[in-house]
Amino acid sequence: QVQLQESGGGSVRSGGSLRLSCAASGYPYSRYCMGWFRQAPRKESEGVAGIYTRSGSTYYADSVKGRFTISQDNAKNTLYLQMNSLKPEDTAMYYCAAGSPSRCSGGLNTSEYNSWGQGTQVTVSS
Repeated sequence: QVQLQESGGGSVRSGGSLRLSCAASGYPYSRYCMGWFRQAPRKESEGVAGIYTRSGSTYYADSVKGRFTISQDNAKNTLYLQMNSLKPEDTAMYYCAAGSPSRCSGGLNTSEYNSWGQGTQVTVSS
């Protein structure tokens, strides 16, 4: 059982930055791995970044590596996605997700995650 609540989305110009937050509730077992996904209109969900919450190991999509950083504050049960050097192509609804140990595999497939937040919109203009 886990509930996820994203925040921090908004509109920014190309090259700008945003930090997304995901407040999590529920037992840690239910969020052994956590990740950020995004979905633009008429497109499938795309994995952006993931983290193993126990070890802190992270992994990223090639399209965002070097620009985005996923991190966590365990004391606050909060996941973050720092997004720098934003591009119009980053425009999407961003979703926070959590997965159980049996599903987490260090990838960015939606099948690894069984809990999802409602999403927060990120819009990047040129």
